Amino acid sequence: MSNNKSNASRRDFLKTSSVATAAGASLLASLSAVQAAHTSYDETIKIGMIGCGGRCTGAADQAMNTEGPTKLIAMCDAFGDRLDGSLETLKRKHKDKVDVPEERRFVGFEGYKQLLDTDIDVVLIATPPGFRPVHFEAAVNAGKHIFAEKPVAVDAAGVRRFLAAVQVSKQKNLLVQIGLQRRHERAYMETIQRLQDGAIGDIVAARAYWNGAGVWTRNRQEGQTEMEYQMRNWYYFNWLCGDHITEQHIHNLDVINWLMGSAPVKAQGQGGRQVRTSKEHGEIYDHHMVEFTYGDTPYGKDAVLLSQCRHIPKCWNKVDEFAHGSNGSCHIGKARIFDKNGVETWAYGGGGRDGHQQEHHDLFADLRAGKLPNEGEYGAMSTMTSVLGRMATYSGQEITMADALASEVVISPIDKFTSMTDTPPVLPNDDMTYNIPTPGVTKVL
Repeated sequence: MSNNKSNASRRDFLKTSSVATAAGASLLASLSAVQAAHTSYDETIKIGMIGCGGRCTGAADQAMNTEGPTKLIAMCDAFGDRLDGSLETLKRKHKDKVDVPEERRFVGFEGYKQLLDTDIDVVLIATPPGFRPVHFEAAVNAGKHIFAEKPVAVDAAGVRRFLAAVQVSKQKNLLVQIGLQRRHERAYMETIQRLQDGAIGDIVAARAYWNGAGVWTRNRQEGQTEMEYQMRNWYYFNWLCGDHITEQHIHNLDVINWLMGSAPVKAQGQGGRQVRTSKEHGEIYDHHMVEFTYGDTPYGKDAVLLSQCRHIPKCWNKVDEFAHGSNGSCHIGKARIFDKNGVETWAYGGGGRDGHQQEHHDLFADLRAGKLPNEGEYGAMSTMTSVLGRMATYSGQEITMADALASEVVISPIDKFTSMTDTPPVLPNDDMTYNIPTPGVTKVL
């Protein structure tokens, strides 16, 4: 069923990718002094952390595991205890690479401004997702190279702000890496390349899953302000997290966007909150099911992605991706390809899967070589794909990407917050529960 037209489209897609690579290489001719300073393994790269939770602590550990001298010199977090705990952990693992005296430890909502005034070269950003557009924009304005965790925002306004900052980062020749680590896993890279080269013909459908039991909860403590409670439990509030379809399932959605070469053009779906309904579960759903439709791709038009994510214990768990084509299928997460009769024709084999560490090996090797990859745009559009899915499940409507990206509904007005005594954008009811989005009622556009 694969025809000359689809093959030509695929060739055009790959040609376009080559042109983009060449354009990125042309930036090397105009390296700034900061980039030029790190083209040798003899040069220490100085690191700062915005956010000191588990993910940023892990990222700092991985950054200091890379080849060549590195040093962590500055840290900030909204909570002093999180900063202290992270610093202690990193000192145990990297004693000689951690130099963060009291004057370079910044606590509070605006500590990131002080951190960016230090002479760090690379900043690791892993605060709750609602803050990332502001922190990323500030890091770009400060001229720092950036590793930013995914997702990069929680609403369309945040995505637009992030994309605008990405354009500035390109003008400043800054390296930008987004924590979608599957893009750096060699098993995924080889698998996606084979699919894009036509290993299973035209791709007509895909499936993606992040089904699991859920994550931590933290009980309300006596004396906490509402802001502190929500900040400590950021996963359960959309202005901070964006729901688990955005915070976690973005990984799987990004893999399919990568495969298709674009984001979907529309989505419809359903979801709800059936099991995880306690007060400590805030306002997010416990399950989402979304049908995404892609437009023109290298494989034809109107390919469909069926997407599931769930936070319910004692159910079928799956975190994975699959593709179905005219000449076969692929278990993407396992890096295995099958013909149309179900016979395995290729498998990657072992290794090539430690993406969290590999992305930092790639980042620091690129920086030392004077290369400046910028992952900001696809990070933003994969974030927007997850937001589009949430819009569809919360509203019960079919929504186009164009309308979603233009939405003026702001759920994370993060610029207005400066302290733990501020009033967050959502408040509990008298019984300390929170209002839950209702399909057919909730407005998302």
